[in-house]
Amino acid sequence: MNPVEPERSNVVSRAPGRPREPETDQHILDAAFRLMAQHGYVRMSMDAVAAEAGVTKPTIYRRWPSKIELAMAALSAYCDASRPPVTGDTRSDLIAEMEHFRRAISRPYGMSLYGTALAEEHETPELLVAFREYLVVPRRRALRTLLNAAQARGELRPGVDVALVVNLLIGAFYAQYVAGDPLADDWSEKLVDTLWEGAASTR
Repeated sequence: MNPVEPERSNVVSRAPGRPREPETDQHILDAAFRLMAQHGYVRMSMDAVAAEAGVTKPTIYRRWPSKIELAMAALSAYCDASRPPVTGDTRSDLIAEMEHFRRAISRPYGMSLYGTALAEEHETPELLVAFREYLVVPRRRALRTLLNAAQARGELRPGVDVALVVNLLIGAFYAQYVAGDPLADDWSEKLVDTLWEGAASTR
């Protein structure tokens, strides 16, 4: 008696090729980010990324066809796209945004990556463009939105330059980091209060 053929109507066909594995993607992106921050983009090789991530080079190239695409993907993955909730209390919202910035840039290799992007501006301008798009612009936009709203509510003195206040808020972190001075637990609060004294309306 011939064996009964299995039913094939319920068999789900699979597209050619193996499915992407999120864990593998993350290992590759993490490795690329670490190596880029530690050694710079130019010295980051696909061989080194593959060894660091524990995968083969073809595995990487199937996902990102070139080194610059991998580097930009690593930057994008590093970026924390979340934003603190806006309460409408300008002081509290600015402090929350600066604390968010502080945590983001204080992560391992955060400042190293800033230096890498700037140092290789002339050799690999795409890296700095991506760095600004994913990390710099969103932060500045968020602060500017908070300050513009405060200005519209009459909380700022007439003529206050919002863009300058944004520069002062962000620049204060870089200045203290480069000087090697530790950040106190209430650093964001003191920074916002100091700037707010000069920018706030007296009415």
